[in-house]
Amino acid sequence: MIQPKHLLPGDTIAITATARKISRAELQPALEWIESQGWKWELAPQIEAIDHQFAGTDEERAAALQWCLDHPSAKAIWCARGGYGTARIIDSLNWDSFISQPKWIVGYSDITALHGEVQRKGIQSIHATMPISVSSNSKEAMATLHAALTGSPTPFAVESHALNQKGRASGKLIGGNLSVLYSTLGSTSQPPLKGNVLFLEDLDEYLYHIDRMLLNLSRNDWWKEVAGVVIGGMTDMNDNTVPFGETAEEIIARHLSNYSIPVAFGFPVGHLDDNRALPLGSEVEIIVDGKSARLIF
Repeated sequence: MIQPKHLLPGDTIAITATARKISRAELQPALEWIESQGWKWELAPQIEAIDHQFAGTDEERAAALQWCLDHPSAKAIWCARGGYGTARIIDSLNWDSFISQPKWIVGYSDITALHGEVQRKGIQSIHATMPISVSSNSKEAMATLHAALTGSPTPFAVESHALNQKGRASGKLIGGNLSVLYSTLGSTSQPPLKGNVLFLEDLDEYLYHIDRMLLNLSRNDWWKEVAGVVIGGMTDMNDNTVPFGETAEEIIARHLSNYSIPVAFGFPVGHLDDNRALPLGSEVEIIVDGKSARLIF
């Protein structure tokens, strides 16, 4: 996949809100962080617009993202926060300028729809924290974002997990939020699967929802297509009065147990304060053995 240019001192990051509304005060810690790294920032027009829970109407959010895609000098587009709403504006965008002059698209959660869209266009992006969370993020999360933007992504090594499936595989890193991936199934925003390494994380879902989504991916042969699977945070899961009987991780392990691919749990990525950056679309190797799971870029 095409790799956008890495950031140098003095480069500009454009910031826009593609989903939930945000205020200038909530953006301030991220603006200060950008400046501390020696970069500049520009806010998309109407970034503080409000339409109920959204950062403006669909038309306003699409126009703001289009402004970022067409920006003549920005090297990265940092999505301000997730929530819901990014998929509602994707089909109204013109990608011509972006394809001719790719920029890093940075974000996670609802931004998974954007990641899939640009990966289908053959361009890398960065799954990482967003401005709304900068003040609560770990030093490691921010350091790995800087490393990814400047061309030195940080390899991962985590302790062995009881549910891991041993093995070794390589491919392009794809994926993101399970719920959003589920919603993109069959669309132009579904990432390319064949021979690639799939990353999954999620937040605040009922356990039976997790099972239902995994079942659908299974019935669509995702596990036959991908070379390996990496699992990040399955955060703040919900259960019914009558328990489902499995954790989110156990549900995932059950669905993948009949496939001879490496599966690694426990990566510090997702809806966590320690949300470390993943360069999606880049070539990776996943190694899972009895001692650890490693993801090497």
